[in-house]
Amino acid sequence: MTTSKPEVWLRGPVPDIPFFLQPAAHALLQAREELPGCLKGFPEERLWVSLAGRASVGFHLLHLTGVLDRLIAYAEGKQLTKAQWEYLRQESKPHPTLSTEVLIHRFDQKVTETLEIFKRTSEASLREIRVVGRKKLPSTVMGLYFHAAEHSQRHLGQLLVTATVLKHQQAEFTAE
Repeated sequence: MTTSKPEVWLRGPVPDIPFFLQPAAHALLQAREELPGCLKGFPEERLWVSLAGRASVGFHLLHLTGVLDRLIAYAEGKQLTKAQWEYLRQESKPHPTLSTEVLIHRFDQKVTETLEIFKRTSEASLREIRVVGRKKLPSTVMGLYFHAAEHSQRHLGQLLVTATVLKHQQAEFTAE
């Protein structure tokens, strides 16, 4: 019997991450750790297939990276750049030149960048008000960081279900 590591939140504090950002760091690290396993054996040709009107695995992979980038920008008090708006607009479209491996790598890099930002964030700044989107809706630095983490977990879960069904369909198809 092999023993697996406990979930990230049960491994203790993430070094150099402020106390109040530990849950967000744990959630992002957990998502990064689970993502490759969710897609092990996933058929590349199914990356942009959607089921029952729901988003494709490719969308979720693009969105995982894009949402982190956008929410971090808002937390830093910035509005989105034209490039970020374009990335958002393109998330829902198939990108046949992008592979699962490349998309996982991009998310991995974005999590690393996000954790570095967390390390430089003072706990005093977590309560600072920030505005989100064109409507300039109110949030806080901490709210944005927390949402980045929980949103990543939500899309990882959706990706897992979609990938599992698509892998199952593929296996049934090839067995016939």
